Amino acid sequence: MISAWRQQRTTARGWRSRPRRALPRADPREREIARLEREIARLRGELGKARTVIEVQEKLSALLDQFATGSPDTSTGEKA
Repeated sequence: MISAWRQQRTTARGWRSRPRRALPRADPREREIARLEREIARLRGELGKARTVIEVQEKLSALLDQFATGSPDTSTGEKA
């Protein structure tokens, strides 16, 4: 029934007088590689964010230590 409708649609409107070529099926290994590459990219982004957060926390901790002691930290050689 549906196949007859499709045939009528094809002949009536001239749709796809040629059958569509199917895309080649992706190799399961290639799909897995693509999935893993996407995951690696996502994890690298998360790692970059985590490193930035840690850096900011270290700087904040040093700054709070300076305020707590009332003097700049001279051990790093930086001037405030």
